[in-house]
Amino acid sequence: MKSDLYPLFLNLRDARCLVAGLGEVGRRKLQSLLDARAGEVLVRDVAAPPPEAEALLAAPQVRFARRPCSPEDVRGCRLVFAATGDRAENARLAALCRAEGILCNCVDAPEAGSFIVPALARQGDLMLALSTGGASPALARRWRRELEDWLSPRVRMARLMGRIRPCVLALSHDSGQNRQLFRTLAESPLQHWLQHGDNAACHAYLAQTLPPELHARIAEFLHDLA
Repeated sequence: MKSDLYPLFLNLRDARCLVAGLGEVGRRKLQSLLDARAGEVLVRDVAAPPPEAEALLAAPQVRFARRPCSPEDVRGCRLVFAATGDRAENARLAALCRAEGILCNCVDAPEAGSFIVPALARQGDLMLALSTGGASPALARRWRRELEDWLSPRVRMARLMGRIRPCVLALSHDSGQNRQLFRTLAESPLQHWLQHGDNAACHAYLAQTLPPELHARIAEFLHDLA
């Protein structure tokens, strides 16, 4: 079965977002927006906030009001989560978003919204998004845990490449030459050596592989990658 969903990661900094509903699902969505450093997060619920939401609502970018969502709340939002626990209200919000061209996740009826949230495996700056296309969220959660275990020993390699890459690009060498260098590093034994704490082997390999202009920075590249 081929999915017709388009995968992407969104930059929500300075973006206005909306979470409708402060149940368990709504609180998770709110936390995810705070983790993504959304610029402003409107939160609407007709019920009083539960104690579990207190810390989330205290975040400086959160604006809570105890009332239903209005069309004015929706307008100007980059992203909306309809998680009220009321299917009719969620459908109303999804329709408002469609009319305004705003991305909406309808938690109880994904087909009514314009996007779904994948299972996310995260270790440091590494992220892998996983979706079963709605076939089995339980499987997606299981595989997410397995992917987190797979990612864990690879964090050091990602951090090393994150340090090396901008320094290589700053040398303004030929783009094809840079591309080949990055591929060589990615396919090298560096990841294995980093996993086993063999900094001497890493240092020797980088001294053989990196442009001479960067040799003096190799120790800096390898410092404190944990």
